[in-house]
Amino acid sequence: MEEKVSAIISILKERYGSAPCALHYQKDYELMIAVRLSAQCTDARVNLVTPALFSAFPTLKAMAAADIGEVEKLVHSCGFYKHKARDIVLACQMLLSDYGGKVPGTMEELLRLPGVGRKTANLLLGDIYHVPGSVVCDTHCIRICGRLGLSQGKEPEKVERQLRAILPPEESSDFCHRIVLYGREICTAQRPKCGECPLRPYCTFFNENA
Repeated sequence: MEEKVSAIISILKERYGSAPCALHYQKDYELMIAVRLSAQCTDARVNLVTPALFSAFPTLKAMAAADIGEVEKLVHSCGFYKHKARDIVLACQMLLSDYGGKVPGTMEELLRLPGVGRKTANLLLGDIYHVPGSVVCDTHCIRICGRLGLSQGKEPEKVERQLRAILPPEESSDFCHRIVLYGREICTAQRPKCGECPLRPYCTFFNENA
């Protein structure tokens, strides 16, 4: 498995390079907000919405003091806008009241924030604090790692544990970003492009269905 994982990482690294987060942000708390908006929504849609949101409420204090109804209007097109708007405002308030106005740097602290689950927390830990072993288990990651034979099942926490056990800690965050790009380009949900996939030699799904 170690050789297989190393080969997959090398191929993805060569194809996608540094693979920064697809969500646009300038401040750490803006990434927290963008990730919350991305739940069951595309990153492209979030990137269309956040400029107006961050312009209307340009500081953490402004966002924490925002009228939730106004935030709802700005994030409406991201879906589940009522829950997302509420979580965004309450999370920003907690950043100010409990964490000195900064996105906290531990899993335990992050999970206290409204709307922040393990996927979001791992992304923030990996992108903001570069914490080794941060594994972001989104739908792309779960689908593709299952097809590759790197994990089993579809429960995010279980897949996260499986991947953390086999991925080099220093590679895990970038690996997850690259997997998202790979999932959009090649290993799509409905019609994976197996004929042009560079990971075919290592793919359990392909080898079982070839």
